Amino acid sequence: MVEMAEIGLIGLGTMGGNLALNIAESGVRIAVFNRTYGRTQAVMDEAGPLADTLAPAESLEAFVQSLAIPRKIILLVPAGWPVDDQIAALKPLLAPGDLIIDAGNSDWRETTRRAAEAAPQLHLGLGVSGGAEGARHGPSMMAGGTAEAYAMVKDVLTAIAADFEGAPCVAHLGPDGAGHYVKMVHNGIEYADMQMIAEIYGVMRDGSGMTAVEMAPVFERWNGGTLRSYLIEITGEIAKATDPKTGQAMLDVITDSAGQKGTGRWTVIDAQMRAAPLSAVEAAVTARVLSARLAARAEGEDRFGAAPTPLAEGAISEAELESALIAGKIIAYAQGFDLLATASTEEDWVLPLPQVAEIWRAGCIIRSAMLDDMASALTEAPERSLILAPHFAGLLEEHMPGLRKTVALAVAHGLPLPALSAALTYFDVMRTGRGTANMLQAQRDFFGQHGFERLDRPGETDLHGPWVG
Repeated sequence: MVEMAEIGLIGLGTMGGNLALNIAESGVRIAVFNRTYGRTQAVMDEAGPLADTLAPAESLEAFVQSLAIPRKIILLVPAGWPVDDQIAALKPLLAPGDLIIDAGNSDWRETTRRAAEAAPQLHLGLGVSGGAEGARHGPSMMAGGTAEAYAMVKDVLTAIAADFEGAPCVAHLGPDGAGHYVKMVHNGIEYADMQMIAEIYGVMRDGSGMTAVEMAPVFERWNGGTLRSYLIEITGEIAKATDPKTGQAMLDVITDSAGQKGTGRWTVIDAQMRAAPLSAVEAAVTARVLSARLAARAEGEDRFGAAPTPLAEGAISEAELESALIAGKIIAYAQGFDLLATASTEEDWVLPLPQVAEIWRAGCIIRSAMLDDMASALTEAPERSLILAPHFAGLLEEHMPGLRKTVALAVAHGLPLPALSAALTYFDVMRTGRGTANMLQAQRDFFGQHGFERLDRPGETDLHGPWVG
């Protein structure tokens, strides 16, 4: 008698193939299917001794028939219409109570729609972070759906998740699109974190004249302190890597044009719709867009001259650059968690923010030593911005001078630091009790009679200036 598979996976690209092997290694028999059987065979060849735990299928019908009931099927296909097409192909083959798990980078709104349309089956949106390595050895996973749907796969997900000091980095975060929403914001924070690191690299390279090899030990030292994180760790590895073809530093032969798959833009658009400040991520997304405009930037350099001019020797220290990254990183994460809090209220999700920080401590791209303290701060006061939590307020007081000096020198020398500048501006706005929006309100009232409030008449609205007759 053929042993039935406990779970199935469709889509054996890099992520899907690695996740399938991860599940097999946990001892769970898994059925696998790809629209091209050649890719299925390649995964079987890569599996080695794990091949006995994989059940390959040549057709979708055979794949479904190989699954134990209730069926549990993970989709790792490109986001958008391919997910809908795959669900449409599966539905006639499924029974009531079967579960489809979308583990791709789907828009959370599409996940919400699919959950509403799923009956008589169940739908779970599963954000998976950690890249190919995480998928194979332990990702961070963010689930959204009914409690019933999550319970069906909780044991499998717990078994394959990254582990932080004995705690699996996976959680049920709320209904329908909640999991994919949290993954989207994770990716937005990732954009800001990466951009800030790239900006400090630019100060070192164009401002201080450091080579990539000279930078590597700096990032390695930083990874032993407050900045300890996956992104700082790999930045040190990248900086010391050599191109085997030319012998040059690998960084020096890579084109200065960054790609993106859309989740950063989604995060920024969502934040704007919710009137939630997300300036560091916005700047990072814009920086990627500008990076792709190679010809226009070359024309600008020809017309206006190269922007960066070298800093004087000793103008900025390694400690000050480290401080700039620490302060910028805190602000980017604080903005991300503030957006999660806003969405949680507006969507009635009741997102467990401390648990979000906890499942990001391992497995995901933005895993960082700071997240443990963030989880504690959010547990203590989930409604309070992280910049006001005692631990992080203290860090900002200590490291903000380094951020301010770094940005000021960069501006004076033409070194573009969009994300770090945005973080500094956000901080300065948030520590200014009386800003300049009174001028905006006066202007709006002057040309549109929109009205305003007065300091001496709080609570009264629709007041006007003398310019309104």
